[in-house]
Amino acid sequence: MEGRDQGTFRERIARNRRNSLLLIAVFLAFITIFGYIIGFAWLGDPTRALFGLALALVVGVVCGLISYFAGDKMVLAASRAREITHDDAPVLFNVVEEMSIASGLPMPKVYIVDDSAPNAFATGRDPEHATVAVTSGLLEKLDRDELQGVMAHEMSHVANFDIRYSMLVGILVGTTVLISDFFLRGLWFSGGRGGGRRGGDGGGGQLQIIMVIIAVVLAILAPLFARLLQLSISRQREFLADATAVRLARNPKGLADALQKIGGDREVLEVANRATAHLYIANPIKKFEKRSKGLFSTHPPIEERVKILRALEAGGVAETTGQTSTETT
Repeated sequence: MEGRDQGTFRERIARNRRNSLLLIAVFLAFITIFGYIIGFAWLGDPTRALFGLALALVVGVVCGLISYFAGDKMVLAASRAREITHDDAPVLFNVVEEMSIASGLPMPKVYIVDDSAPNAFATGRDPEHATVAVTSGLLEKLDRDELQGVMAHEMSHVANFDIRYSMLVGILVGTTVLISDFFLRGLWFSGGRGGGRRGGDGGGGQLQIIMVIIAVVLAILAPLFARLLQLSISRQREFLADATAVRLARNPKGLADALQKIGGDREVLEVANRATAHLYIANPIKKFEKRSKGLFSTHPPIEERVKILRALEAGGVAETTGQTSTETT
């Protein structure tokens, strides 16, 4: 039975990694084409349009380097998290150490966010540079088994390199938004003329007009497409992290109970925002908050995650992609 479960988990991890790599590859191709179309629309020449492609790549590389080496620090600063030692929260430290040993990963840095809303997240670029953060509300409202389930979930994100994928996708989303905003603002201030010369009687001028229209449509839709893609990856990886957490902690009940408490809590996590919401174990922005309007869900429904975990608790094997659970023989 255990061997079968291990094989199932490995298959899920491999499938989700393949899907994520495919989505990122599609995203990179989209940004490259997007940059070229904007260059053509702005400069009116297919050769000079390579400048737009080069600009998109430069912006992406610069944003990528900054985010890769300092992204975790920016997230922690935005969350107003403070690093702690074993003496500050011995139970939390012991649980993280247990999950670090169970996963075979280095001990991550541990941070606390002083907020009464229960939640947690992991960040960093790899297991050697990982950080887990929990709110003070999580420590107050969860028992040890539930805390262990949450930490197993966060260490699963580290083990599965979800923290790196989240960072990479965030870079791509940010690059798309920057390029779109730059183009639309430039087009507005230039009166729709762009930076090139249009030949009113030539096919080149007509082609540039067509490219301007295409570029405007893409500039409006691209950020939406990028955001949907980011959320798609985030939701897949939450299911996977839940499944991996069960393997680490050997206690699906702890994580299921924790998710129910987190989901049912009415406290508002003030430091959460749209840029960091996808990092948390559960969506920190509640439906009743004004800032939730127009915000796509960054997580699969907690009810669905709990249902899968309860099936595992009862001795079943549940798919981590939202499919119906099936009992083992």
